[in-house]
Amino acid sequence: MSIRVVSALALAAVASARTFTVYNACSFTVWPGMYTDLTAGSAVPDYTTGWEAAPYTSVSFNVPDNWNAGRIWGRRECDFSTNPGPNSCVDGGCNGGLVCDPHTGTGVAPATVAEWSLGDKQGLDNYDVSLVDGYNLPMRITNNVGCPVADCPVDLVANCPDNLKGPYDSAGNSVGCKSACLAEPSNAAACCNGPYVGGPEDCPSSGSSSYDYFKSNCPNSYAYAYDEPSGTALWYCDASLNADYTLTFCP
Repeated sequence: MSIRVVSALALAAVASARTFTVYNACSFTVWPGMYTDLTAGSAVPDYTTGWEAAPYTSVSFNVPDNWNAGRIWGRRECDFSTNPGPNSCVDGGCNGGLVCDPHTGTGVAPATVAEWSLGDKQGLDNYDVSLVDGYNLPMRITNNVGCPVADCPVDLVANCPDNLKGPYDSAGNSVGCKSACLAEPSNAAACCNGPYVGGPEDCPSSGSSSYDYFKSNCPNSYAYAYDEPSGTALWYCDASLNADYTLTFCP
């Protein structure tokens, strides 16, 4: 009897989870990081918070239906053999080294970030590709139920404005493109803080010098703090469809 009960519970756990796949389509190694804001919910994926992804490899894992405020991003040119932590990678590094700390391992900007909150109070999955913290890798979020695609599929480093370029690798090549707020942290209009904190009415996109560059090249991305009125920043999927999601680096 106890075996049957355990089996039923196990099946229920599987049924209440989604399958997430992270695929590295880049021609170089990427070190994905994953973080859950534990102040927003306790549900976490059943996978490590950081791993090495060789070119053209993928991993799949279960994510609870109520995963809230979760994010996945990519790290580049990492070496965890010395000083493991946020400076172990040229960009995107996190507290903890290879495996990002579950409480403080959010990732160092600039980094392109995939974000999810599943099954909100309106019965929707919310997801986006965010450039609010800048850009370091192209990425795309797709699903298996026909809901919209969120992406930034192009290389924003090549033509990044000079004042937003960086950080740089050992050869002196830029491997990121900063948001206006990251480049000018004291610029309240770019960071939507101080007198600009209220919302898009108080902090329009015109205050961010990176917005037009990001949004024109990646229209399906979240390009600054209050980008939702654009209608192409935050995407939705009916949670009852139990969508499985795929995040692809370098789509």
